[in-house]
Amino acid sequence: MVGSALAFALMSAALKMAAREVPTTMLVFFRNAVALGLLWPWVSRQRGVGLATRHLRGHLVRGISGLAAMTCFFFTLGRLRLADATLLNQSYPLFLPIIERAWLGERVPSRAWRSLALGFLGVLFILKPGSSVFSAVALVGLLSAVFAAIAQVGIRQLTYTEPVVRIVFYFGLIATVGSALAVPWGWKTPSPPTFAWLVAAGVLATAGQLSLTRAYVHAPAATVGPFIYTGVVFAALVDWLVWDTLPDRWLIPGALLVVAAGAAMLRREPVEPL
Repeated sequence: MVGSALAFALMSAALKMAAREVPTTMLVFFRNAVALGLLWPWVSRQRGVGLATRHLRGHLVRGISGLAAMTCFFFTLGRLRLADATLLNQSYPLFLPIIERAWLGERVPSRAWRSLALGFLGVLFILKPGSSVFSAVALVGLLSAVFAAIAQVGIRQLTYTEPVVRIVFYFGLIATVGSALAVPWGWKTPSPPTFAWLVAAGVLATAGQLSLTRAYVHAPAATVGPFIYTGVVFAALVDWLVWDTLPDRWLIPGALLVVAAGAAMLRREPVEPL
């Protein structure tokens, strides 16, 4: 799981490098298209798992919400520090109980509300309302967490009837086709270095997904899930090594609160990062 977190942090860094030259729509398309191409051999080797489904609506909800989460997150990567953007996106476990309550009618345990209160307090530290740092970009980053939570609940619903291979395939297909529709309106031919960053992002995303799946095969989700937050540490380290930026005084206490609350939520069910 730590390897998965490192892969996703490096994927975000690669996209942040590419964002200096190409728009968000291209970041989203290349991340999905490359990953789908790399995952296809794995999908095709899964014997006994057909791709025909009776739950297209569920796949569409999961795919569109996941694509929206990805678009919001990648938009923030070019405008915020890597650690800030990553932490806002990874606050999505805080929204899971709320989405489950609204969508599935599930009761939220009282102890969960206490964790959520601490987690949202940490989000306020990161957003810094009332300061010059507070911006619409940060809110877009938080919106990525809301869409990611919707996608996670969609995954949970699909796993009752659909194998993981089929869920992975349809998300890759929907995200690739959906992002491709927007590419012509913002296409900018990438330079060779930028193209390399875009391909690297897709490769790293695939490595992260496969590592995540492997972690859940070998250990309970409640045990390994919280380790995905090591990605915030990796993101902060990349910020320092590549862009020579350090977390401000508000990010650290905010991160501690969000990570503590998010880890508590992740003990309730497995998740699938972007």
